[in-house]
Amino acid sequence: MKIAIPHKLLELKEPVKELYAAGNLKLLERTCIAVVGSRKALLYTKHMTEKLSSMLSSAGIVVVSGGAVGVDAAAHRGAMPNTIAVLPTPLNVFYPKVNSVLLKEIANRGLLLSEYAQNSPISKYNFVLRNRIVTALSSALVIAQADLKSGSLRSAEYALKCGIPIYVFAHRIGESEGTAQLVKNKQALVIEDLSEFVKIFAPLDTKISDTKDELLVFCSKNTDLNECLKKFGDKIYEYELAGKIAISNMRVKVL
Repeated sequence: MKIAIPHKLLELKEPVKELYAAGNLKLLERTCIAVVGSRKALLYTKHMTEKLSSMLSSAGIVVVSGGAVGVDAAAHRGAMPNTIAVLPTPLNVFYPKVNSVLLKEIANRGLLLSEYAQNSPISKYNFVLRNRIVTALSSALVIAQADLKSGSLRSAEYALKCGIPIYVFAHRIGESEGTAQLVKNKQALVIEDLSEFVKIFAPLDTKISDTKDELLVFCSKNTDLNECLKKFGDKIYEYELAGKIAISNMRVKVL
């Protein structure tokens, strides 16, 4: 479906001439945070990405990413259904194929966007151009992990041009040298506390614990731990660590 181009995208130097969508268009009306990074992300990076994205989603914030493997996929999974994937392909082509199931779920529960009409030719440059839309839709850019020649640093370039703040995760020396360089150049801030970061962007009238959350709603009605694990997997334990639920005697209690 072709849609009107959001105001934030009209001011780009490389303009968006057309925009196509599949899913929940209301997500475009909410606060968005871009979360991007390496396709070959470390396990630590993917864990932190999914945890942060889940917390943002619980606070009513939409996570925007590019639908790729690695960091992008972790961001979308953590934020579901409050997530937008900007594709470098037409909406009738899911790439990479390994993410087909995830992208279909986003189309059904979140939102897919593309500036390419159905059956349009696919260029390598499309993957670079996608980054400007991911960034421009957002109030902040989180680069979870990036090498010095990473495409994610192009997202940083767009953010710097648009005055959008950039944040990164802390890494060990020698890891994620691209984000380390951004911090060294004072172009990005390190996220030291996930909760404090979320509070910066959460709507003033929204408390994280009060926002409708699919997992919390399900667990409030289905307290059997096995049933909750069957539906949400290890995310149940992430919520326990975050203090959102308590697990005792194979039962789940929402806090």
